[in-house]
Amino acid sequence: MFINLKISRRILSFGGIFFLLLAGVLAQRWVATSNTPVSKPIEQIKTDQKIMALTINVDWGEEFIPPILDELDKKKAFVTFFVTGRWAKKNPELLKEMFNRGHQIENHGYSHPHPDQLSVGANREEIKKTESIIEGIIGKKTHLYAPPYGEKGVPGLRAADELGYKTILWTLDTVDWRPDSTPEIIIKRIVNPAIRFGIKPNKSGAIVLMHPKANTVKALPVILERLTLEGYIFQPLDKLITYDQSGDTTL
Repeated sequence: MFINLKISRRILSFGGIFFLLLAGVLAQRWVATSNTPVSKPIEQIKTDQKIMALTINVDWGEEFIPPILDELDKKKAFVTFFVTGRWAKKNPELLKEMFNRGHQIENHGYSHPHPDQLSVGANREEIKKTESIIEGIIGKKTHLYAPPYGEKGVPGLRAADELGYKTILWTLDTVDWRPDSTPEIIIKRIVNPAIRFGIKPNKSGAIVLMHPKANTVKALPVILERLTLEGYIFQPLDKLITYDQSGDTTL
């Protein structure tokens, strides 16, 4: 009885020391990680070339994807689709078609949560799960991440950094998800964007945010036509990013 008690105390003592050492290591890692700066999201590419990137965030609206693809084909315009994992899982054939028609497919998280309300680990899982699903469908990994709701808090940004992703936001927002966004309003927001904070947005190197909506389908051919007449070309984000000679972003 005495021997067993002595052994138990000794085991408990060693266990306590091990726990304290482990806690110390984890605390040091947490402090180091929490103090590590996160990368700034890319909102625009610095370039004097007339090149733009249209991005389309997809978590619903699959019925509008085919007419969007047809309009893009007509103007030989290529875009970047940021899709959620749950959407890709439900629409694998449509995702293949988007990819096979020359468009870039990237990561919009799995379930479209609020990244700022999740831990770094949960955000990491959202991105990794989507990456796996997309790669399984089109055979190519994602490396760009558009956070749902455009949230840019530390948890989402750090998760993207840890996975080697660049976080993408936008320069010009169509706000096409709102019921009062008519085709005419959507067109104006991109072709002739309003002055903000006393500055006229620069369309060169701009990243445009869109969604698969009925009014977006109506506005898209006009946007493409008018900007093409101004000399702009539309390329996926990977190509637009190569025009940034400085490596910096315009925020």
